[in-house]
Order: sequence, then structure tokens, then C-alpha cells
Amino acid sequence: MHPNLKINKQMRKLALLLVIGAVAFVTSCGPSAKEIEEKRVADSTKVADSMALVQAAQQKIADSIALVQAAQKKVADSVAHQDSLKKGLIKKAKAPKKAK
Repeated sequence: MHPNLKINKQMRKLALLLVIGAVAFVTSCGPSAKEIEEKRVADSTKVADSMALVQAAQQKIADSIALVQAAQKKVADSVAHQDSLKKGLIKKAKAPKKAK
């Protein structure tokens, strides 16, 4: 056997071992399945919390709109009542008698 062939075989083995070691190192550095699942659950919880905050804000806006609409209805009813009094369509209610 030629001495250079022996060195080439040793270099191939060494190169193969280095490649296998590098692949093992790279794959072991990634997150584990448990870490991936924990991150997914945390992300899902964060999204759910954000959605709950948005829904609460929307409900608050809807409640505010309902209050404004109720106030507008009271004003409209009062204006209509005053208009009916002016036109004589209804009579003004008598004040209750004071108790002695």
C-alpha cells in the first residue's frame, strides 16, 4: 500500500466524523418539542387575551352608544311632549296637592 493512501483514508474518516459531529451539534441546538409546545401555548394565550381586551373595548363602546341613544330619546320625547302641549293636543298635568 502506498503511504499517501493510508493518510487519505484517515483523512476521510476524520472528515466523516467531523461532519457527523457538526450535524449532531446543529440538530441538538434547536428547541425541543416541549419548548415548541410551550411557546405555542403561550402565543395562543396571548392572542386569546388580546381578543378578550378588544371584545371588552367593543362592549364598552356599544354600552356608551346605547346610553347616548337613550339620552337622545329622552330629549326627543320631551320635545314632542312640549310640542303637543303648545298645539293643545294634550293638557298639562295638574300639580299634586300638598298635604297639610
